Amino acid sequence: MSDIKKMYSSILGDAFPMDMTITLGDQTLVYRKKTWNIKQADGTGEERGLRYGENPNQEAALYELVNGNLVLGECSFINPGNGLVSGITVEDMLQVGKHPGKINLTDVDNGLNIIKYLVDRPAAVILKHNNPSGAAVAPTLAEAYNKANRADRIAAFGGAVVTSTAIDKETAALMAENYLEVVCAPDFEEGALEILASRKNLRIIRMEGINKLADFENYRFLDFKSLIDGGLIIQQSAINTIRRKEDLLPAITERKGVRYACERQPSDREIDDMLFGWAIEHGVTSNSVLYVKDGCTVSIGTGEQDRVGVAEIAVHKAYVKYADLLCFDQHKMPYAELAMQVVQNKKDKSELEAIDQQVQKDHAGIAGSVMISDAFFPFRDGVDVGIREGVSAILQPGGSIRDFEAIEACNEASPQVSMMFTGQRSFKH
Repeated sequence: MSDIKKMYSSILGDAFPMDMTITLGDQTLVYRKKTWNIKQADGTGEERGLRYGENPNQEAALYELVNGNLVLGECSFINPGNGLVSGITVEDMLQVGKHPGKINLTDVDNGLNIIKYLVDRPAAVILKHNNPSGAAVAPTLAEAYNKANRADRIAAFGGAVVTSTAIDKETAALMAENYLEVVCAPDFEEGALEILASRKNLRIIRMEGINKLADFENYRFLDFKSLIDGGLIIQQSAINTIRRKEDLLPAITERKGVRYACERQPSDREIDDMLFGWAIEHGVTSNSVLYVKDGCTVSIGTGEQDRVGVAEIAVHKAYVKYADLLCFDQHKMPYAELAMQVVQNKKDKSELEAIDQQVQKDHAGIAGSVMISDAFFPFRDGVDVGIREGVSAILQPGGSIRDFEAIEACNEASPQVSMMFTGQRSFKH
């Protein structure tokens, strides 16, 4: 066990060159490997690149574009000097903690990929292994972070947080209660850094470019996937075009000459949650289904092979996380710890049963939420999963030959469920 711990605490050197050049036709892009002069406790400095890759035995390097500005169809790299993650400097690392590895930076990058659609208001996204575990918008950043954290306290442990606005002392105090790996924000108000610094291993990154993220919203970049044989698949990055109420499409289809239309139209609150949920969906691994309510994720189902399965898994996660949250609020301990104390006869079983009953009564917070799917429902069974839990609205791309079944399911529900189409899917692999 000690050898494994040593692996995670070790810093892996890398054999990657300092410069990398990519030529596409007559365009040349020059990249420079990113290293930072990390100060030691004795005041000396050591030049370091990425800590390691996805695992401690994988070398990795971060490269920043330093010359060139590729234009290829609708794809264009940001001009050199305007980098976000790849432009992080030592000065941006307000507290190094353990200097970052690949996973830390890809979590931050995906957080930016989501929050670029939410920069017009206080927003917080908590990520773990390149998927959001909780995300929320609110009148204040402290409220947004607290909602995002409470959506999934369990997964937030060891997560990375990205915020749309400067972190104040109230938000910092909430963050300091958790074990977090990374906190990334456009700035930190007076006194906030001192509070966060109580967590010695926390990586604190100031990224002023978050203030300009709205400018990145419609940029397409090249997305590279390396294959096992050394080949590459290159694609344009995705763009979220569902940004306003007017971008949503009515759930209407025709089947064998019969027209089917969703009878109940969504409320303003449901429309707001549809737009918010679709922005979060943009950063979730497919197949995925989300439940969102009042500008906050209730549960995020990620990376499953079938759509009804991920809808059910998202429900299961909601029930587990909601029980844990209720237990923490009432007993200041995780649900699993209370269950163990019941087994050990240290706590009365009735306390656990009361939580379980409340979870069932509330449908784990899913009741009244909006169900978001990144692709169409091939059968109505996925839609039925959400309806059984009391969702009030559904947003999905539409386009299945069985869309009429999903529409019928919404119209048959009591009370009726509203549904809208996006006309675009949001796959991410």
